[in-house]
Amino acid sequence: MRTKIKNAVSSKVSAIGLPILALCWVSFFWGTTWIASKEGVKHMPALQLVAIRQFLGGFLYISYFLYKKAPWPKGKQWKTIIILSILNFVLSNGLSTWGVKYISSGLGAIIGACVPLWIVIITFFRGERLSRLSVMGLIISFSGVCVIFYDHLSDFLIPNFRFGIIISVVSTLTWAFGTLYTKKKAATFNPYFSLGIQMFLSSILVFAYTGATGISVSLSEIPAISWWSIGYLVVFGSILTFIAFIYALQNLPAEISSVYSYINPIIAVLLGAFIFGETLNTAIAIGGSVTLFGLYLVNYSLRKGRKINS
Repeated sequence: MRTKIKNAVSSKVSAIGLPILALCWVSFFWGTTWIASKEGVKHMPALQLVAIRQFLGGFLYISYFLYKKAPWPKGKQWKTIIILSILNFVLSNGLSTWGVKYISSGLGAIIGACVPLWIVIITFFRGERLSRLSVMGLIISFSGVCVIFYDHLSDFLIPNFRFGIIISVVSTLTWAFGTLYTKKKAATFNPYFSLGIQMFLSSILVFAYTGATGISVSLSEIPAISWWSIGYLVVFGSILTFIAFIYALQNLPAEISSVYSYINPIIAVLLGAFIFGETLNTAIAIGGSVTLFGLYLVNYSLRKGRKINS
């Protein structure tokens, strides 16, 4: 009897607890990467930072799996890997990092919160049925994020920031496609080994672009603060958090696994207040409450849908 109870609890934790913990990890640490990226691109070309980050992250992933003698992808799996490499790393990560070169990290976080809305729109045009409560929850959550960062919304009117805004928006669209494509295809091969290959391939493409356009600088010219930013982005942004992200993506519904983008800006604000003494004002309190309420509606809608289908 005790063994049955232990097995039941262990199964429950694996099925529900670990994916939620992985999502919490993603929500927190990817929230901090906005700050690291902004600090890093202050002192070096943004795409060069992206290329170095992806090269180091991909190299570490591939080295580990070569050590483990993991089988390489075969045949059509390479097509999936190349598509994900372009969507998730060359375009989404590359453009979002490039974007914070010209806009604030807070505004970048706001734009990043559009990903779940893109997912809803894409799945709708694919013919999938979406509950009104789920859509309402997503819209409310995004509205809450806008309230939190209302001071940054005026950046949309500044001409110098428009380029950054455009490429940041494009990055969210490509990330949404990449998220849905990963959900559909990741089970066909080792997603963690694939992740390293995607990073490495993307670094080659971005290195080729920066080299051809002449926008890169000598490694000796990159200051220590940018190297520290790259190190943080590699360890927490590219390795540990991506592992947690894929795990959550494979074990949670798309609507749930994408809500981390709502929480990232909140984490950034709370860390700013705790570490740098930034003010927590009424707008932040109201916006945070609205965001959490929207997330509750999404979760409630999904739970209700599972009960009806079961």
